[in-house]
Amino acid sequence: MNDFFKIDLHTHTCASGHGTKDTITDLAREASARGITILGISDHGPATMGSAKPSYFRGLSVLNRQDALAGSSKRHPFGVRLLLGVEANILDKEGHLDLSDEILASLDYVIVSMHLPIYTPGSVKENTLAYQRAMEHPKVRIIGHCDDPRFPVDYDALVSASLQRGVLPELNNVSLLSGSYRGDCRPGAICLLDACRRLNYPILLSSDSHGKEQIGCMAQAFALTKERAFPASLIGNLHPERLPFSIF
Repeated sequence: MNDFFKIDLHTHTCASGHGTKDTITDLAREASARGITILGISDHGPATMGSAKPSYFRGLSVLNRQDALAGSSKRHPFGVRLLLGVEANILDKEGHLDLSDEILASLDYVIVSMHLPIYTPGSVKENTLAYQRAMEHPKVRIIGHCDDPRFPVDYDALVSASLQRGVLPELNNVSLLSGSYRGDCRPGAICLLDACRRLNYPILLSSDSHGKEQIGCMAQAFALTKERAFPASLIGNLHPERLPFSIF
């Protein structure tokens, strides 16, 4: 395995409001240097304190339209396939998100995640239903760091709903770092892997890098898949043909 995975769809720029001063250009340039072929920019939605306003994400949609008219060259800066998305916040038990349907529909993809204090943790059933309801938006492609012990879920029900809707659960590298601010995410990550194995459904490894330093870095996540003897054929980064949506 190379040091860097060639597909990383969960990364953040300075527009997320914390953790980095790096821009989209900085991340794309570094991705090229690391041999990353597909880079997704997924800054935090506007409910996150200090993150970009809806106008920023609306601007990304304008770029998408301009690039479609101009051809594909602008979407491959430094030879890297660039996808423009968002890590949207789940706001409540009904699964509402913090961007309008209009803006969400104009982006390449959407990650849905739970963050404190935006989402108030509920029971296993309530949290699972909130994820399932959030997945109903047609642009949602990824469930972000659903291994977080502060938001317990029914992993079999979550992965089953993901399969039905063509959404990928994420194995988040930051969650598995020593001293992760999310707490001990390892038990949830193991349950997630086991549920994906039982349903023969792929998982996506992500760096969750804030800035360019960690893009493509998923060593802890990949190590856990090997420890659990999780099939490499079910790792979406290694077998993008298994993904339930196109990233090309």
